[in-house]
Amino acid sequence: QVQLVESGGGSVQAGGSLRLSCAASGYTFRSYCMGWFRQAPGKERERVARIAPDGSIMYADSVKGRFTISKDNAKNTLYLQMNTLKPEDTGMYYCATSSSGVSCPLDPSLWRYWGQGTQVTVSS
Repeated sequence: QVQLVESGGGSVQAGGSLRLSCAASGYTFRSYCMGWFRQAPGKERERVARIAPDGSIMYADSVKGRFTISKDNAKNTLYLQMNTLKPEDTGMYYCATSSSGVSCPLDPSLWRYWGQGTQVTVSS
């Protein structure tokens, strides 16, 4: 049974940092594209960053230079280091694994497994 469990969210002031973690189990972690998504109230879920099985990385323009996605295949864990946080970064953050190994779609509906989410709140 596939499980994804996020942790590390919280409340910070603008300019602060948080590190999110996503512990995965029940599948071959290293073989699938992994992503971080977020959803603010009243807005659609958007992909923030993703890391492919070969280690290639992509970020949303809004977080480039501030967020860093990484993974530890030995620990089956995905990370998102978030620096210089802004109030517009506020939302529920989710990790997800893609439906197929090499596919890393932008559309959240094409991702298969999701964690329960962790809340990030950035105050000005």
